[in-house]
Amino acid sequence: MDILFFLATICLVLFMVLATYDGFYLHIFKYALFNREESIFEHKTHTARAVLFPLIVWFLFIDETQAGFLIGVSLAVLDIVVLAIDAYSEKESRGFMGGLPRWEYIVHLFSNAFHFSAIVLVLSIKLKITDSVVFVTTVPASQAKELFHLISINVIPGAIVLAILHLVLLDSKFREFWNNQRARIDCC
Repeated sequence: MDILFFLATICLVLFMVLATYDGFYLHIFKYALFNREESIFEHKTHTARAVLFPLIVWFLFIDETQAGFLIGVSLAVLDIVVLAIDAYSEKESRGFMGGLPRWEYIVHLFSNAFHFSAIVLVLSIKLKITDSVVFVTTVPASQAKELFHLISINVIPGAIVLAILHLVLLDSKFREFWNNQRARIDCC
């Protein structure tokens, strides 16, 4: 079981690196999708996913109750639905730049692959399949499990900050403040 925790940890870390690059640097800092009329829907889907992510981490990765597990699985399913809506809308959203650049599309593929791989790995840890599917109530303690829990707990604050940033950028007053501050930065 340790290998599953190590793999889930690696997937979670790789997702966070790619999601921060894509969700913060590209979408908010560089392209400012929230400022473009044609991209506001994409920003809203990213906001929904940014809000869902720390909840998924908490309920599915950290919480060890069956109720938390069911909530986490439900949130992960909702995340898949929002991802599908987001992917469907991106062609129109990125018309101003000639469509989604191929390299950014690849970042999205890998980011989502790592995100959902971490979820599937956690599902494989928390479910036991015999004659029926059973929730595993206790997973034995190990260094791999502790590392996964440590990383999971530590990604939540940053994920919450990114979710809040997405949310407040929906407000025109904060958007104006952000744009004024962003204009003061010459690079990137």
